[in-house]
Amino acid sequence: MQDGQHRTVAGEGVHETEVRKSRFLTTLAPAATEEEARAVIRRVRERDPGATHHCWAYVLGPAGAVRKSSDDGEPGGTAGVPMLQMLLRREVRDVVAVVTRHFGGVQLGAGGLIRAYGGAVGQALDALGTVARHPVRLATVTVDHGRAGRLENDLRATGRTVRGVRYGARVAIEVGVAETDLERFREWLADATAGTAALELGQVTYRQDAGDGQG
Repeated sequence: MQDGQHRTVAGEGVHETEVRKSRFLTTLAPAATEEEARAVIRRVRERDPGATHHCWAYVLGPAGAVRKSSDDGEPGGTAGVPMLQMLLRREVRDVVAVVTRHFGGVQLGAGGLIRAYGGAVGQALDALGTVARHPVRLATVTVDHGRAGRLENDLRATGRTVRGVRYGARVAIEVGVAETDLERFREWLADATAGTAALELGQVTYRQDAGDGQG
């Protein structure tokens, strides 16, 4: 996806698949940090302590910079790696996947395990769906009291997210601006306030598309 956009899961969910009598329960959950991802993994383990394996993978951070996985006792490279590869192939991030296996008595072999674990994550993504997230720059517009009311209305009318308004010697309006819209926003703001407004840029956060449940 372009311009820093990416897909993730909207919330935690579980999807079950079966391969040659073994049950694979895939838990997908959003995670912004490794601490959050590992908390999900711990919770899944505690929820199903009798399972044969709890294999996991997560992709976090800008451009999916943090990528980790675990086979949790399955033969090396047959579980966590194919799970991680599926997350990367589907271009999702800030997400953790835990596949809980209940052994059904039939050995799957290395190839079978790779297909089963990777496939479990892919099917879970299809079943539970993903959402698009877009980078938004938090910004503070400072303007005189005489222009503040109209400016706030104009901001809302143009579809920009007003996050808060603070009153002091001047009025500070907190707004979210799409990263791709920053230069155009600067020009619009200068025109709307005759160049009297000050603009201070803050951190980047993400906006999630409402109602987007694409798999």
